[in-house]
Amino acid sequence: MGTTRTRNDTCNDAGSTTNSNVFGEGVCVSVMLPLPLGGAYDYLVPAGMELGEGDFVRIPLGSRELNGVVWGEALGDLDRQKLRTIAARHDLPSLPSDVRRFIDWVAGYTLAPPGAVLRMTMNVASVFKPTAPRVAYRLSGPLPDRMTKARERVVSLMQDGPPRALADICEAAGVGASVVRGLAESATLERYILPEDIGFEIPDVARDGVELIPGQLNAVAALNQQFGGGGFEVTVIDGVPGSGKTEVYFEGIASALRQDRQALVLLPEIALTARWLERFETRFGVRPAQWHSELSQSIRRRTWRAVASGNARVVIGARSALFLPFKELGYIVIDEEHDPSYKQEDGTIYNARDMAVARGHLSEFPVTLVSATPSLETAVNAESDRYKCIHLPDRHGSAAPPKVDAIDMRDIGLPAGAWLSPKLTTYMKDTLASEEQVMLFLNRRGYAPLTLCRNCGFRFECPNCSAWLVEHRRVGRLMCHHCGLALGFPESCPECDADNRFAACGPGVERLSDEVAAQFPDARIEVVASDTISGPRATRELIGRIENREVDIVIGTQILAKGHHFPMLTLVGVVDADLGLDGGDLRAAERTYQLLYQVAGRAGRADRPGRVFLQTYMPDHPVMAALVSGDREAFLAREKEARKSAGMPPYGRLASVIVTGRDDRAVSATARHLGAAAPRGESVAVFGPAPAPLSILRGRYRYRLLLKATRQVSVQEIVRNWVARVDCPSSVRIQIDIDPYSFL
Repeated sequence: MGTTRTRNDTCNDAGSTTNSNVFGEGVCVSVMLPLPLGGAYDYLVPAGMELGEGDFVRIPLGSRELNGVVWGEALGDLDRQKLRTIAARHDLPSLPSDVRRFIDWVAGYTLAPPGAVLRMTMNVASVFKPTAPRVAYRLSGPLPDRMTKARERVVSLMQDGPPRALADICEAAGVGASVVRGLAESATLERYILPEDIGFEIPDVARDGVELIPGQLNAVAALNQQFGGGGFEVTVIDGVPGSGKTEVYFEGIASALRQDRQALVLLPEIALTARWLERFETRFGVRPAQWHSELSQSIRRRTWRAVASGNARVVIGARSALFLPFKELGYIVIDEEHDPSYKQEDGTIYNARDMAVARGHLSEFPVTLVSATPSLETAVNAESDRYKCIHLPDRHGSAAPPKVDAIDMRDIGLPAGAWLSPKLTTYMKDTLASEEQVMLFLNRRGYAPLTLCRNCGFRFECPNCSAWLVEHRRVGRLMCHHCGLALGFPESCPECDADNRFAACGPGVERLSDEVAAQFPDARIEVVASDTISGPRATRELIGRIENREVDIVIGTQILAKGHHFPMLTLVGVVDADLGLDGGDLRAAERTYQLLYQVAGRAGRADRPGRVFLQTYMPDHPVMAALVSGDREAFLAREKEARKSAGMPPYGRLASVIVTGRDDRAVSATARHLGAAAPRGESVAVFGPAPAPLSILRGRYRYRLLLKATRQVSVQEIVRNWVARVDCPSSVRIQIDIDPYSFL
């Protein structure tokens, strides 16, 4: 089998080619596999084959054959007799050198094996397999001796027309496939094999989009200076909701396209793509390639190949799109750059925003970060002139910012099972009477976050996670939002067998909708959450219903917090504004402010003024005060001072070490050994080990340690050496999270 080594080993091989980029027969090459291995494997180039760096190949490994990438010429003193030969080269564009450098860089930064990072690029297995040929037919011969009505329709359809696919003919002529195949057998139709369609329409950069206002035009001019000068630069577009940030960076995309470069736009939510795609089509006349988890395998294959060949000029996608094999990427936009969903928490742990900036730096092209509420890290980088900043302080058109008020819930005695204050319901009545729309925001899915037995106090807990099961009454299920477990709702208590003694504790959006329906029986209500909308098509249909005023009251989670424009939505009520402030997360206040600011931005985006009400038990909290006053800078200054005094990011560095396994004793023992071997010093401190707040996840016990260091410290080197000093049983896994966002 192949021999694995790191790229730091050295050797001299007979038969090496003088051209380091092309390898001929007998040359020993290093092949990276999409596996979490310590390094690449070495193989010989067989007779009659010529390979280049970045070529996709099929290699033998044990009794299997796997796909990999030629990473370069092998290094090291090897016994050539023990090496196996490469089985085949795939007929695919080579993985560009800047993509390979990026994979190596991400691996080094995150301390993940390079193969694990490569797997994110090679995660579409079908691109390495031959596909069924695309068959088409055209009219070419005499009519058959026996004609039927169905055959007549096919012949009439095919008169003087181009070749058509079988499915198209069947649908247009209203016939079955056997009719078409019968005409082909009688030589009336001729069968063609079409080449695989991997192309996408080219965006029209000369097409006129929406008319830009002076502030947007100034922003476009500043943004386009990046492309005039060339090279790497990060620009932040900081604009209030409704200021037209998207139209501004569209012009950045146009500049990249004029320079024959590909562009990538990252969005945090698939739900945001529906309206975004319409706006893109208005500007460029076509729709871009898309990349997210809702796509079929055939579309993913087509898109992957189009990106690799350069045929897909613009891609919009989720964070994983960053690892596509772009042939000539020249611009990246990270929309809603503050959004925590850019952080990948499983597998290779990374922040797509930060990795996108690194991608631009490595390949020397511009990157744009976009947000109405930039992250503290981005704000500090802009203040220190590491990033340029473009401000869009005004809403597009005549829309004014909504008026925000806090409702002090401490003095309001709501009856049991009620969650809406009298003041909010009064404004809801007035809004509906004016034929305007209402949004109620509650960032909690399902009916209730906790269900217990009134008889014995039993609480429904996930058997795989240390988390309560959430009741989803509309589908009659108890669900775990961490591992996805779904159980039927029982008729009796599993503990005491009492019938119908269950109590729902706290509200979710489903329970809130029951209260709203009781108070507003004539209102048309829509509940919107990630488990009630399945994919972009359902999102488009929902947005259409809201825009057509077929919905009076929208009740939703954070899926509705950003990116949507509903002209008749004038009232936003935040049912539990304090929800995100608990838990001890160092970013809790920042995240809550960002989320509620985005939610508030949905109100009054057209001619009619907007109102926002925050139901809170902490009206004096800095987050609530900043939202009511509109003084974002004062809030950010307070957050910066708190982080700076504590040495927390962005003024310090953090790294989490998470120890997991199915044997609690083995996990805790490994965690204790890590704690005993932890680095110490004036610039480094380690906290833990301690059971994670979510101490069991998907059946695995979890312990955490947290390393805190000054900005000058290379935490990767420290953590790498630290973990290497501890023997880890095969049943225990150690995960490393550089720059953690979650502390659960």
